Amino acid sequence: MSHIIILFSLTLHCLNYVDGDKNIGAIFDDGTFLLESAFKVALAAASEGQDDPFGGTVVKTSPGDILETESAFCSLLENNIFGVLGPTVQGPLQHVQSITDSLEMPQMIIKPEVSQNRNWSTVNLYPHHIAYSQIFADIIQMKSWTEFTIIYEGAELLPFLDNIITMQNTNSGEKILMNLVQLPDGDDFRFQLKTVKSSGSLNYLINCSLKTLPLLLEQAQQVGIMSDDHSYLIMNPDFQTVDISPHKHGGSNITGIRLFDPSLESIQTFITSLNEKVVELSEGQIENAIADDALTLDLALVYDAVILYTSAVNAMELEEGANVTCEDNESWEFGSSVINYIRTMEIDGLTGIIKFDEDGLRSDFEVDILEVMAHGFEKVGTWSLEDGYTETRTVIPPTEQEGSDSMKGKHFLILTALSAPYGMLRESAKKLEGNARYEGFGIELIEELAKMNEFNYTFDIQADGVYGSYNPKTKKWNGMMEKIMDGRADFAITDLTITSARQKAVDFTSPFMNLGITILYKKPTKEPPNLFSFISPFSSGVWSWLAGAFVGVSVLLFVLGRLAPEEWQNPYPCIEEPETLDNQFTLANSFWFTLGSVLTQGSEIAPIAVSTRMAGSMWWFFTLIMVSSYTANLAAFLTVESKFYAITSVQDLANNPYGITYGAKKGGATFSFFKESDNLLYQKMYHYMDDHPEYQTATNDEGLERVKSETEKYAFLMESTSIEYMVERNCDVARVGGLLDSKGYGIAMKKNSPYRQPMSESILQLQEEGKLIRMKDKWWKEKRGGGVCQDDDVGGGDAQPLVLANVGGVFIVLAAGCGLAVLCAFLEMLFDVWMISHRMKISFKDEIIAELKFILSFSGDTKPVRHREPSGSGSRSSKKDKEDSGEAESIGDNRLDPAPTPRSERSSHSHHTLHSRRQSNAVQMARMRKYSGRSIL
Repeated sequence: MSHIIILFSLTLHCLNYVDGDKNIGAIFDDGTFLLESAFKVALAAASEGQDDPFGGTVVKTSPGDILETESAFCSLLENNIFGVLGPTVQGPLQHVQSITDSLEMPQMIIKPEVSQNRNWSTVNLYPHHIAYSQIFADIIQMKSWTEFTIIYEGAELLPFLDNIITMQNTNSGEKILMNLVQLPDGDDFRFQLKTVKSSGSLNYLINCSLKTLPLLLEQAQQVGIMSDDHSYLIMNPDFQTVDISPHKHGGSNITGIRLFDPSLESIQTFITSLNEKVVELSEGQIENAIADDALTLDLALVYDAVILYTSAVNAMELEEGANVTCEDNESWEFGSSVINYIRTMEIDGLTGIIKFDEDGLRSDFEVDILEVMAHGFEKVGTWSLEDGYTETRTVIPPTEQEGSDSMKGKHFLILTALSAPYGMLRESAKKLEGNARYEGFGIELIEELAKMNEFNYTFDIQADGVYGSYNPKTKKWNGMMEKIMDGRADFAITDLTITSARQKAVDFTSPFMNLGITILYKKPTKEPPNLFSFISPFSSGVWSWLAGAFVGVSVLLFVLGRLAPEEWQNPYPCIEEPETLDNQFTLANSFWFTLGSVLTQGSEIAPIAVSTRMAGSMWWFFTLIMVSSYTANLAAFLTVESKFYAITSVQDLANNPYGITYGAKKGGATFSFFKESDNLLYQKMYHYMDDHPEYQTATNDEGLERVKSETEKYAFLMESTSIEYMVERNCDVARVGGLLDSKGYGIAMKKNSPYRQPMSESILQLQEEGKLIRMKDKWWKEKRGGGVCQDDDVGGGDAQPLVLANVGGVFIVLAAGCGLAVLCAFLEMLFDVWMISHRMKISFKDEIIAELKFILSFSGDTKPVRHREPSGSGSRSSKKDKEDSGEAESIGDNRLDPAPTPRSERSSHSHHTLHSRRQSNAVQMARMRKYSGRSIL
């Protein structure tokens, strides 16, 4: 069965041979070419100058596969090997140890092993865990840690904490507080680190694998336990290969160890040969090579193990390897001798002096103590079993030291809140971690400040959104203020208002944004168009004065017309010396003249005298200005819609004429402003809000939703900058009134912080460069839907068409005027018919019927006279007039009234000229008298 297993193993894994007479076997299960390359480079170095060179047989196995590892080891025995190196994984390693111990086959180990004993055929070059733990116990004692937390990855690493855990018993009377935290499986340790943070511990001892260490340090930075107050002691011997660039300016004291100096010439030569061999084995894959400072301890131990073993074989002058197999019960006769000889040797390898104690353990070794500085790793001391910790720290020149108030290279925990647009979760389809999860004005501001001051930072979210207020009962602060004061965060940035109370508790930078308290309320509703909006261009006072001017000028023209001689004109141009003179400026004509000017229609009446012309000109100028002003203002009133403003100021809100409720954020700076103000109006508003806690909100967003609600009339008091942000994205709300106060937002930090000055100077520089304005425009008007409401009231600048409601009143006036004109005409007709029926002694009914028949017949524009006055009626007309009365009836288009008319009445009638050139002058005069109803005196 075992032969089948061996055959199966050889079909899956290749056996690599190195030319040489003395064959050494190796089992590598790391899955790379590094250990194999180090093994072959060591064999080449051991064979250099030898007449009888060493050879090697390498078998690669799957990590953790015990059966496969056993098959590989048994296959190596068939090659008469002198010894075996490996494997590296714990389970297969212990299984091979049991076989090598029974066969007395020397086995070289390069990994931590705590279960081995002196009777086994195993030589482990890895430092023994008891001595290894003593290194860090001495460092802890040197650092005077009275409390620390041990963070370890797996239970197999607990033996390396032996001397550390027992420190409590060795320090007489001195109490040391220790906490142990085991990391979970996976790659997320934030929960455990937050637990450590909440415990208040400031010192940490880290024992984990090289793969886990960078991730652990990164997450420690993210949760805020890597600042000036925190110290780290790293137990991993390969700490020097970790990229410390994210942490070398963080301010934390980070200490580690190394077993060899990578800058030594021997190490650099080994790295060069190693990379050449890796490229050779990986068929030219250069990316498999390692950097000059990335040589790990296991690679150096492979080299030292081969050199140590080959030195022992040469010293013992062994010519033949072990002739044993897994199936035989015989052991190698020289095996125990080789093992004992190795344990008595002492050589100088890559990892320092290699020697073993009486138990066959590597307990006596020397390490360098390293600390992370701004320029990288720095050796600050050494440790050996005999001398313990010895400090060798070199003094850094003053030019390279970091000032106590400098921010360069330090790491800070910055507290913020999810308050748009200052801090928001970034929208992304990918899973984001760390600072990449957040964006906003405050986030970008910190990024700019970090660039200017060269510091690192990690954001932490204030989960409850409480910025901080003072409780006079408990005499404590809460929220962000409490964390800043307790040192749990270095800075706090959000829409955090600088107040006198907060300024007494913490320090603030110069304000990065100025603002004031104002009102958020629904946008004013648009009023329906006024039916008589054409009256709106002039006030009622202007309309009254315009009517007065119209009446006054009309009466003035009537008086001036009677006073001016030029206005009395000959009505009959053919008569050189007429008996009467006419005046066109009758009272009715005067009103008609002025009305025609107002309506820009004019009239047939033209002033003749200088006085009437002067009065008319002034009236025309007056109407020119008034009509132009009316027309210009009318366009605005007809096209601009009026709006109804329920409140326009804080006074309106306090008086509450429309039953509007109002409130502010509970416990915020706005509420505190009203509480502490000595203004009577603001005190009144404070008592109102204090008596109605249901009107106070937990967040600004809740206040916005209540303002937008259709079921209640609610106004929200808050900072103007937050209102500006909301108004840009919610087109149904608006800012109402001016600012009630003037204040600013600042970055909070611990009292007497040395970072206040550089942060304030950087903020002022950003203001001077205009970057803060550009950042505000970006986050207020561009990002996350900003700017959608900026043209809501403008309408794009295009004129809006008028609807019937805008001009409906004009149609009503027109209809009313036409109706009034019909009524007046009907009344005039009735009055005229009544006068005729009364004068002619005829029936009113018959006359009105005859008049209506003629009107409704639409038979032409001439109307015969149906009734004539009898002769001898006292008329002062000449006999010739009576003879020609028949002709006058057929020519005139109006009913003639032969009754004599007083001169005062004649002067008040209009003169009508008759166009009959074939009549004599006497006939024409008679006709004119009959047509006009006048007689010549």
